[in-house]
Amino acid sequence: MEGRPLDDHELVARARDGDADAFSALVARHQQAAFRVAWLIARDPGEAEDAVQEAFVKAWRAMPRFRADAPFRPWILRIASNEARNRARSTRRRDALALREAAAVGTGDAAPSPEAAALSRDETETLTRALDRLPERDRIVIAYRWLLDLSEAETAEILGVRLGTVKSRLSRALRRLREELGDGGPTEPEARS
Repeated sequence: MEGRPLDDHELVARARDGDADAFSALVARHQQAAFRVAWLIARDPGEAEDAVQEAFVKAWRAMPRFRADAPFRPWILRIASNEARNRARSTRRRDALALREAAAVGTGDAAPSPEAAALSRDETETLTRALDRLPERDRIVIAYRWLLDLSEAETAEILGVRLGTVKSRLSRALRRLREELGDGGPTEPEARS
C-alpha cells in the first residue's frame, strides 16, 4: 500500500468494517457523478444536493449489508437516482439548467477559440432544448450514456433494468432526439462494456 490510492473495492471493505475515512474517500470519489445524476433527474441544484446527501447517508447505513464483490459506483448512483426521482415527483420542478450544465462539462482540453466556443455554445443550447422536449425517460437514458459517459451496463444497473432494456430505450430515445433536432442529430456512441 506504499502510497498508492486504494481502489473502490478496498475502500468498500474498510467502510463495511466501519471505517469512516474510507467511506469519506468513496464520497469524494463519487460525489460529483452522483450530483450530476441527481441533477439530471431533479432538475434543481438544491434538490440534487439534498438527494445526493441523503443517498450517501443511506449508503453509509447500508454499508454492512453491501456485497463486497459488487461495484460501488453503480450502486451509489442508483441510490442517488432514486432519491432525486422521489424529490422530483414531489416538487415537479423543471429547470433546464440541469442538462445545460451537464452538457457543458468540459473534457479538460485546451481552451477553444472564441469562434469555436460560440459555435459549441449554440450547439449545446440546441441540444439542451431538444433534450428538454423529450420525455424524462428518454432524457435520462441519453444523459446517462452521453453526458455522464456511463456504460450500458452501468446505466442498466442505475435504472434497475436489464441491459437489453437500456439498449432499446436508448435506441428509441436517440430516434426521438434526432426527430427533435432534424436530420443533423447525433449518432449513437460506441458501445462500452
